Order: sequence, then C-alpha cells, then structure tokens
Amino acid sequence: MEQDDVRISLTQDEALVLFEWLWRIDEQTDRFGDLVEDEAERRALWNLTCLLERELVQPFSANYAELVEQARSRLRDKE
Repeated sequence: MEQDDVRISLTQDEALVLFEWLWRIDEQTDRFGDLVEDEAERRALWNLTCLLERELVQPFSANYAELVEQARSRLRDKE
C-alpha cells in the first residue's frame, strides 16, 4: 500500500450494490458524463469500478441479477 492510499472497508452487499450502480451508470446509460464536472472524477469512478470488479465474483455468476437484488434487500432500511 502506498503512503497516500486510503483504505475503505465495505460489506459484500455494499460492494455489489455499489458496483452494479457504477456499472449501470457508465455502461448502460453512459451518464458518467452527466454526473462529473471534471475528467478526474470520471477517472476516480472508473478506478473504483475496476477495484470492485477485481474483488467481486458475483458479476460473473449466472444468477447475478438475483444476487444484486438479494444484496439490495439486505441493505434496505427495515420499516
């Protein structure tokens, strides 16, 4: 770890939901351009997506959509 690195701890559910959102915003809607004010922000979001992709195995599962929905369900506030 480089001296300037920041470590963030996420649960599997948080990482999966965040990855899905980042991927959907970038790949399906190409809205990163609408969300960022500077190319550095786009790069940071892409880098975060890549870091999550390296850590997660769920995106390669046949039941990926179901896994994402289960993770979302566990993260939602209980009423």
